Amino acid sequence: MANYYSDHPEIAFHLNHPLMERIVELKEKNYEDKAKFEDAPVDYNDAIENYKQILDITGDVAANIIEPNSESVDLEGPHLENGRMIYASKTFENLDATRKAGLHGVSMPRRYGGLNLPNTVFSMLSEVISAADAGFQNIWSLQSCIDTLYEFGSEEQRQKYIPRVCAGETMSMDLTEPDAGSDLQRVMLKATYDEKEGCWRLNGVKRFITNGDSDIHLVLARSEEGTKDGRGLSMFIYDKNQGGVDVRHIEHKLGIHGSPTCELTYKNAKAELCGSTRLGLIKYVMALMNGARLGIAAQSVGVEQEAYNEGLAYAKERAQFGEKIINFPAVYDMLSRMKAKLDAGRSLLYQTARYVDIYKALEDIERDRKLTPEEKQELKKYQRLADAFTPMAKGMNSEYANQNAYDAISIHGGSGFIMEYKSQRLFRDARIFSIYEGTTQLQVVAAIRYITNGTMLNNIKDMAATEVSEALQPLKARVEKLIPVYEAALNRVKDLNNQDAHDFLARRLYDMTCEIVMSLLILDDATRAPELFTKSANVYVRMTEEDVLGKAAYIQNFQVEDLASFRAAEESAAE
Repeated sequence: MANYYSDHPEIAFHLNHPLMERIVELKEKNYEDKAKFEDAPVDYNDAIENYKQILDITGDVAANIIEPNSESVDLEGPHLENGRMIYASKTFENLDATRKAGLHGVSMPRRYGGLNLPNTVFSMLSEVISAADAGFQNIWSLQSCIDTLYEFGSEEQRQKYIPRVCAGETMSMDLTEPDAGSDLQRVMLKATYDEKEGCWRLNGVKRFITNGDSDIHLVLARSEEGTKDGRGLSMFIYDKNQGGVDVRHIEHKLGIHGSPTCELTYKNAKAELCGSTRLGLIKYVMALMNGARLGIAAQSVGVEQEAYNEGLAYAKERAQFGEKIINFPAVYDMLSRMKAKLDAGRSLLYQTARYVDIYKALEDIERDRKLTPEEKQELKKYQRLADAFTPMAKGMNSEYANQNAYDAISIHGGSGFIMEYKSQRLFRDARIFSIYEGTTQLQVVAAIRYITNGTMLNNIKDMAATEVSEALQPLKARVEKLIPVYEAALNRVKDLNNQDAHDFLARRLYDMTCEIVMSLLILDDATRAPELFTKSANVYVRMTEEDVLGKAAYIQNFQVEDLASFRAAEESAAE
């Protein structure tokens, strides 16, 4: 078995972050499972050793089964037979391997058959599997839907469904409909209570459902007759064993071919209510989506890594004009930026995952006992940070995955356009990351209130107060000079006092915020592990400087009347 943990020092670095001790303490509830379960850790060091072992097992499965199967899966894809989705043949091998390795139900408590892993470690496993095959990562990582059932379902539902997921049954979240894409308030799939049977019945159509013929579905449906907005929506659990749902169509996609995207027809399908009525979109889907967005951030980092690996390997081997192309400034500029984006993006991913871990673990503890005032404050603090950072981690990493995959093809030149080379598949797979589970534009919408209300500015100032090594102080000084420039741009947007202008400039504020945050994160990483991150810190800070100053100039020179030049609808009317 490959030693994935020791062979990937960047992941090892993030596993040993100072916050991990608090995370493990909370997740393990002071190691109360050690007396009940043989595989439960007895202390922090034992827990970390367990995580290392699971990373090694996952790395072994990914390297020796999933990655070698990836091209075959990409070429074959899933197909439709008699209203059922059938995976590509090698996908069945992948699922069998992950089940035998015990890599399902990983976040669930041990009493249901889970591994009780923190989100941070689950994100690491997602990254590893995505680097091997991003399409399969979709199928495997959707097991995280069970977190929502665990949080909001009844104990009876937990006992019924969680052990099945821990044993390897698959999941999906059925949200989107033909007339309700990003605007989930328009969901119309009808849920009607069947008094005679004492159950709910679902009727309607869902579209673009990832892994849509899964074993267990979480379904957003309209339970309140006569409603048209999010307040009439509830969450339901549909068990494939009950029947009533058929696959009408499997989408033929640009990428992630192994991940089936289905159109489903619900015909009087029996379902169970999860939680309370009317909270489906307002509360439960938001929890579900935040988990999914973190999963896509991890999926994106896996592809960022693999694209960099492919570009680097080719540049080392390919010679032009009597010299290896890795020595050409145009090529090593691309590679250095790819690596800097990867390292900074990964740092943002795991910082976000750590924030999620702390508040989720405290919420779980609160189900058993009252939190102390200090714990309540800790929960609020990390929930705010998680809510602010999740759309940043998803948005930026999905964009970086696309950029790294694009650059990997550029480094390959004409060969990158040939289907025999892996870089074209990475490019096709990456394109969806910035679209599904909320486009980058919607991540901007989710993040912007934390930017405009000063939350992120205060967070940036707090982060800037952290000491860095002497060698990195000149770089940090360059980032510190950007903070007042950023603050002035933020104030300029507010002073415009125009909602259209705010919305138009929001993406630039979002990018500036994320880049300054990631610069400070990578400087902290380079202080603690200079041998791993000093180069990336140098490159990333310069990229941030270039970008922030340019966007700040754009904002400072922007006038509300300039919007007229950008409105396509007005141009069409004039024509």
